[in-house]
Amino acid sequence: MEVGRQGALRAFLEGEQSRLEAIVAQMNAEGGENLGYGNHMADDATEAYEQAKELALRQNAEKLLGQINDALERLEEGTYGTCRLCSEEIDPARLKALPYVTLCLRCQQRLDTK
Repeated sequence: MEVGRQGALRAFLEGEQSRLEAIVAQMNAEGGENLGYGNHMADDATEAYEQAKELALRQNAEKLLGQINDALERLEEGTYGTCRLCSEEIDPARLKALPYVTLCLRCQQRLDTK
């Protein structure tokens, strides 16, 4: 991977890393209220739904943050863009769409069909 492109990729990944860290920190700071103390069961049901939704969003952000951190490590090690299973180069179009992927499309498809 050429140096200029690698620098742009690193900047993008670091920007995503900062953005996701801020989202996770904000979600953790906001926390949630305890259920069961509302005036009406429907209010508690709405609150339970919102808490479940926020938990799913936080878990997704944390997972994506882990993938971004992993991509930055691979970039540092010089293994970025290489499939972890078959060691072939990952298609640049795939990396452009999903810069944190670790598998080439063929290996990902094989894994998804198992």
